[in-house]
Amino acid sequence: VQLQASGGGLVQAGGSLRLSCAASGRTFGVYNMGWFRQAPGKEREFVARTNKSGSEYYADSVKGRFTISKDNAKDTLYLQMSSLKPEDTAVYYCTASRTYYPGSTAHDYDYWGQGTQVTVSS
Repeated sequence: VQLQASGGGLVQAGGSLRLSCAASGRTFGVYNMGWFRQAPGKEREFVARTNKSGSEYYADSVKGRFTISKDNAKDTLYLQMSSLKPEDTAVYYCTASRTYYPGSTAHDYDYWGQGTQVTVSS
């Protein structure tokens, strides 16, 4: 499975961005897709995930501001980010897991995209 993330950029606090992640390859074995982020000097942290049933899971820090969605026909994952804060600044990684119930740590995920930078200015 190959994941190609895009859509990052520079935005002012309070603004919005939409990230996209195109999946290709043997995606039939993937049950969950999601997003992690990593800020400078910090560990990679869970942001959101969705599964084949359409259930959505969010980190508390983004709940109510970010929305994850997936276009199954296009095999593309999205992350709509609104009310962005400077603390949302990070490299955002698209990820996929063959596990039915992955946890919120990076080692629970099998495939990773290259990352896209999101910078929120105050």
